[in-house]
Amino acid sequence: MIEYQLIKQDKEARLGEIKTKRGVFKTPLFMPVGTLANVKGLTSAELVSLESGIILANAYHLWLRPGEEIIAKIGGLHQFMSFPNLILTDSGGFQVFSLAKPKDINEEGVAFKSHLDGQKLFLTPEKSIAIQNKLNSDIAMVFDECPPFPSTYDYMQQSVERTLRWAQRCKESHQNKKQALFGIIQGGEYADLRKHSAIETVKIGFDGYAIGGVSVGEDKKTMYQMIDDSVLYMPKDKVRYLMGVGDPVDLIEAVKRGIDIFDCVLPTRLARHANAFTKQGRINLKNAQYQADFTPIAKDCNCDTCQNYSKAYLRHLFMAKETLAGRLVSIHNLYFLKKLMDNIQEAIAEDRFTQFADDFLDNYQNNN
Repeated sequence: MIEYQLIKQDKEARLGEIKTKRGVFKTPLFMPVGTLANVKGLTSAELVSLESGIILANAYHLWLRPGEEIIAKIGGLHQFMSFPNLILTDSGGFQVFSLAKPKDINEEGVAFKSHLDGQKLFLTPEKSIAIQNKLNSDIAMVFDECPPFPSTYDYMQQSVERTLRWAQRCKESHQNKKQALFGIIQGGEYADLRKHSAIETVKIGFDGYAIGGVSVGEDKKTMYQMIDDSVLYMPKDKVRYLMGVGDPVDLIEAVKRGIDIFDCVLPTRLARHANAFTKQGRINLKNAQYQADFTPIAKDCNCDTCQNYSKAYLRHLFMAKETLAGRLVSIHNLYFLKKLMDNIQEAIAEDRFTQFADDFLDNYQNNN
């Protein structure tokens, strides 16, 4: 199980600790996404060296292959992928609803076709929890409905109520006593539905709470308002998780609003397409200007990539379509976000987060 301790607040920004048998991990914290029990291109040892306190794996994808029973035979995801720190499993709801049609969603669960072979599948809250119990992650997520953006008020209202009923069923079917269970707040862009979803989810009682239904096509202003409308009703003594967000600007804005942990495929996906994070914004290493640039991605970066390789070399790898290119830039991008979180933690501790956020955003956005 996990315990959250709030150490310090600087306005709404929170410095905290997640305490577990696997160690203590400071927040705010970014979680790399390892959908299929691997963060694309990186070894578990590399993730540990990057000080990744928590990584995310996906219950839907692991259910399809290799199957939760196979992973359970070795003792769970930690043993399967040789990762010693915390693992959070997403319920698979986002993936399932991207494959399902509205008519295939009912009170019992969701019917859909596998993205691998078209096989007809049916996933319920109980099944999602059973899969996650066997995966033996440290944190499991409830199975929620993920409506598209935008959705009508009437549909969103029905969806929120269904998600609340499913959350109750998830809690009742959760059997792994060593595993924490997080609830998910939905409600789209509708403030009253966000409030209702948050209050009622908290009443059910979970070990932590997530904000879902963001970063699904809405503009930034709407996303930040969704966070504001949700976080107001989230407990101060529990972890607050914003799902699917990893852009540096969004991380800053969400921390400013009181969020503790994040996950997103963005840093590694961008890396595979030659995009690297810097304090002055994103750069594309395929650009011709880097052909003879023998400086690292960032001169003040201590990641293995920047300590050993130049932009010219990385550009060469991308142009030659070498898989090492994406690996090296993934290491840099994840290191960048880890150091960003470290700097945020330090700024909150020293009551200067607002100034830090303003300076970071000014440099990042004005040069991007």
